[in-house]
Amino acid sequence: MQFRLKTHPARPTLAALTLALCATPALADINVGVVFSLTGPAASLGLETKKAVDLMPQSIGGEKINYIVLDDATDPTNAVKNARKLAGEHKVDVLFGPNLITSGMAMADVANEDKVVLLSQAPIEVAPDKQKWVFRVEPTADIMVGRAVADMKERGIKTVGFIGFADSWGELLLKALTKTTEAAGIKIIATERYARVDTSVTGQALKLIAAKPDAVFVGGTGTPAALPATTLRERGYSGPMYQSHAVANKEFLRVGGKAVEGSRLPVAPVLVAEQLPDSHPNKKVGLGLVQAVEAKNGPGSRSTFAGASWDGWLLLEGAFTQALKGAKPGTPEFREAVRDALEKAKVVGANGTYTMSPANHGGYDPASPVLIEVANGTWKLVK
Repeated sequence: MQFRLKTHPARPTLAALTLALCATPALADINVGVVFSLTGPAASLGLETKKAVDLMPQSIGGEKINYIVLDDATDPTNAVKNARKLAGEHKVDVLFGPNLITSGMAMADVANEDKVVLLSQAPIEVAPDKQKWVFRVEPTADIMVGRAVADMKERGIKTVGFIGFADSWGELLLKALTKTTEAAGIKIIATERYARVDTSVTGQALKLIAAKPDAVFVGGTGTPAALPATTLRERGYSGPMYQSHAVANKEFLRVGGKAVEGSRLPVAPVLVAEQLPDSHPNKKVGLGLVQAVEAKNGPGSRSTFAGASWDGWLLLEGAFTQALKGAKPGTPEFREAVRDALEKAKVVGANGTYTMSPANHGGYDPASPVLIEVANGTWKLVK
């Protein structure tokens, strides 16, 4: 509907001036489109990442920030639908999330098509021609698995068995394990797979035990990763066991119970912030985040997934600050400026230290992760 006021062309009335001012578009808010798995099999990850979003500032540089949070229900198809809705209808300045690699890879296409930054919480690695608008906070599997393999080598382990998800995450971890064990002179002598929704892995466990590896690496995420550990212990396996960094939450400890005691895994330093030496570069930021998360969610509610989200905010904070100097939120120019600023970002976060560049849209320092083990139902820093 259009409103027209009859005024003298040379002497507009006060009402006409007021209407003209009201019709002038106001400076748009900064809109961040968040896609997490808040329900479904990966909900334990999504709910953790959302903890940090709940702590993020509501404004920056005098401009309001809106966080539009959508649930993909652990379904890549939903993740893409959400991304298109956020980019197309809400005109977001940034896409933030998701939790799954498959969802992140699919959302990367939306980011490039709509020319809006995707700051992924999943460790996706896209082809060079798709990298321009795609960044990630999570370290690559090679970095994290390599930390576990370094510990295997130090302990004199010569052979390892693998049991992991029969999906892209399991495949990613197996490739990382293969690459890093070859470099360390360790041989993979058994490989087994299982589905995230499986309730039994007895057959796979028996095959692993029969192969007699010096250690076993479980390639899973969250609570489903506890099943192989439980089964292996029940069937008499007593050797060293390693898990991926994607199991580091309280639910894994609860479900795994005694079966995961002694398991080692590489993690971002925030999970054991208090146990870090004062010289560790991420201790200060990590302690600050732990205090904020636990003040809002209760003791023991910290997680590396919340840490990844928070580090994502620290990266965006610098990018938004820089972009606001020359562009208005909600415009292609602002989105381009955010992208350009992220390529130059240097951040000391809770989960690690990041140095971005045009050639590296992850920038995670390989020295950032630490090695921990499960001891008395909690996390203990090993080194």
